[in-house]
Amino acid sequence: MRLSSRSLSSSHCHCCSTPFSFSSFNRYPKMKSGSNTLMWFRKGLRIHDNPALEYAAKSSTYVYPIFVIDPHYMKPDPDAFSPGSKLAGLNRIRFLLESLLDLDSSLKKFGSRLLVLHGEPSDVVIRCLKEWDVKRLCFEYDTDPYYQALDGKVTNYASESGIEIFSPVSHTLFHPAEIIQKNGGKPPLSYQSFLKLAGDPHWSSSPLCTTLPMIPPIGDTRNCEVSEVPTEWVAKFEKPKGDPSAFIKPATTMLSPYLKVLLPVHSRGSKRGQKPHLSTNFPYWAAAWRDARTGFPWIDAIMVQLRKWGWIHHLARHSVACFLTRGDLFVHWEKGRNVFERLLIDSDWAINNGNWLWLSCSSFFYQYNRIYSPISFGKKYDPSGAYIRHFLPVLKDMPKEYIYEPWTAPLSIQTKAKCIVGKDYPKPGQFNLQASAYQLLFVYLNQNQTNQVCPVNPSWRPRWRW
Repeated sequence: MRLSSRSLSSSHCHCCSTPFSFSSFNRYPKMKSGSNTLMWFRKGLRIHDNPALEYAAKSSTYVYPIFVIDPHYMKPDPDAFSPGSKLAGLNRIRFLLESLLDLDSSLKKFGSRLLVLHGEPSDVVIRCLKEWDVKRLCFEYDTDPYYQALDGKVTNYASESGIEIFSPVSHTLFHPAEIIQKNGGKPPLSYQSFLKLAGDPHWSSSPLCTTLPMIPPIGDTRNCEVSEVPTEWVAKFEKPKGDPSAFIKPATTMLSPYLKVLLPVHSRGSKRGQKPHLSTNFPYWAAAWRDARTGFPWIDAIMVQLRKWGWIHHLARHSVACFLTRGDLFVHWEKGRNVFERLLIDSDWAINNGNWLWLSCSSFFYQYNRIYSPISFGKKYDPSGAYIRHFLPVLKDMPKEYIYEPWTAPLSIQTKAKCIVGKDYPKPGQFNLQASAYQLLFVYLNQNQTNQVCPVNPSWRPRWRW
């Protein structure tokens, strides 16, 4: 298994029309030797298996490896619901800075280093191109619409200035535009149709580049304000107390933050009937879900782990996403998408949007009556509730018979456990019954599941999948 992303069939090279191949250096487009090259790092923060860096290192006199700290993502926001910036939580920012330190360390082994700059990326990159007399610009192609806009501004300037541009597709396994083109100009709306269109990656038979022979030195940085990788950002905020990783050993490799490899996902919504969310967007419900105050311990424990760790198991993501959207609260999927984008250290624009579209049954998956239970699903894996007790210590003394449904415990049991539901831990019914009523109405309008139990019964649950 290859642990890093590889480029596919062709790259964006503005110096010739020949598709880029990974088989050897000899297949690269010809370029003038003895020129200055700017290597703009974004997501591919690695030395190995990096086509843009591999190309930049060939026949250059100087190579300027840069990373731009973008205030759009990194400016601290004191009004955010958790420490961090407006778009990125503390864990995500910390992981980025640690990755930059690792990249800087790798570059220093070649006698180079990472040049960190601050500001609006397109403005900063254009200034560097001018100041450093750059003749070649290399960067990894990005599918994120925000970066697409930045790239358009930079490439327009570079093209007008006669600067060679090399932008290979190496973050995704396939080029989304090529998949859409193969499908007659429309994005495939199922995974099966995507696989049929995609076939095998063009690079699958190419050798993996694990080392570089050399990286040319950095030239004069002149008037550009260059700094080392920042570390003070993290120090301004309190780290989560304790070490939860010492308690729970994740059942996955947890490689997603490092790989961030995804398949292209493009959709504007379902064409197969009404969307299964009502787009109610009630602020209280969304905030209760985000802040771990739903009254369902399985859901709340997951959201606490998300905030503390910046990572949760993929089935835990399924549970909380289903609960927020089609399962209980019928809040619009974009509200949850925004929380995941900010808190997950492995958050990626395309896969985050695609997963939320899927799990809310807004696209790709349409069996909206198949629900993850906020009670029985977690109990299947952890009958004793050890996971809940760890992340919700207020429930640590609750007997296992009631740990997933503490509101059903007699008052004497709640008192003994030092957790009175409605006082020490939220009641679930305050908003759940209203949401369930909406769900029952939705089922009725779709002429499906018409034999549901009346939602005025606190124990009523929709037809659970697990």
